[in-house]
Amino acid sequence: MLPGTRRLLVPVLAATLVGGVLVGSSTLLGRAPQAAADQAASPTRARCALPSPQEAGSSQKYEITSGGRTRSYVLRLPDGYERRASWPLIVAFHGRGSTGVEVEGFSGLSDLPAVVAYPDGEVGTGDGYRRAWQGAPYQPTGVDDVAFTADLLDHLDDTLCVDPTRTYATGKSNGAGLTTLLACRLPGRFAAIAPVAPALYPQSQEGCEGARPTSVLEIHGVADTTIPYAGDPDRQLPAVRDWVRGWAERDGCTSSRTSRIRRDVTSTRYAGCVAGTEVAHLAVDGGGHVWPGADTYSGGGHTTQSIEASRAAWAFFTRHHLTRAEGRDR
Repeated sequence: MLPGTRRLLVPVLAATLVGGVLVGSSTLLGRAPQAAADQAASPTRARCALPSPQEAGSSQKYEITSGGRTRSYVLRLPDGYERRASWPLIVAFHGRGSTGVEVEGFSGLSDLPAVVAYPDGEVGTGDGYRRAWQGAPYQPTGVDDVAFTADLLDHLDDTLCVDPTRTYATGKSNGAGLTTLLACRLPGRFAAIAPVAPALYPQSQEGCEGARPTSVLEIHGVADTTIPYAGDPDRQLPAVRDWVRGWAERDGCTSSRTSRIRRDVTSTRYAGCVAGTEVAHLAVDGGGHVWPGADTYSGGGHTTQSIEASRAAWAFFTRHHLTRAEGRDR
């Protein structure tokens, strides 16, 4: 946990169904003395022996305290959670003005064989009363989302049956931009990231110069008018292809290959990268500021159904993992 932060689990136990997520009264989650003793001897085995905080195949809202603030997130446990050890963990960040509940609703990530956490941002600056993340001009004042993410990962690693070497991040727009910041600022926590239509403001790249190599899959609509594919100099947004190429250079990649994998999707993959990393990019012809494959509204513009961003991210994630030391299996 980063200095100056304090963690407190407050599960919101099932009472009312709101937006597809169970919410209700809060209580502290206890741990049996024997489970704590076992954890000292075998962290993974002990975590997997803890009582499940909710039913498998369900989503439920929780709160933690980080940096003196109460922060919320939705937790999805996959079907069969209690019958298998060490699940992959995906953290998915919503876009500006959205919520964790909404990104769960359109992303399809909860259908994957993984534990998924959907955090909520704090209200940012600029026009409107909208939740946002660190890494953009409208980021919330005085909020450290890097520290919050570190606290959330620590808490989930400590209390759930997840594999710290298979922790991944994805998100859309402002939340996707945050994943690039996290990859740079939290070395050894994420095995790979998959930003979708990321808002690549300069603030999302702070600390990336000289950062450790991290595998990244960037997905973007060529007709995105919110975060333009060709970039926007007035907002200091780079051209997407230039940003991807720059990340590949930082990861020391030595070759690239571009091919059309769907009638409207072009794939570029960089290989020969250091430390077993990989950089990839999916460009969707005519695609808007959306989550590809979404069946419900996820942003403005055309939504292709020829690929699903969740499945593309999952296929990419499964090729990458941290070493046991990097994953900090405590």
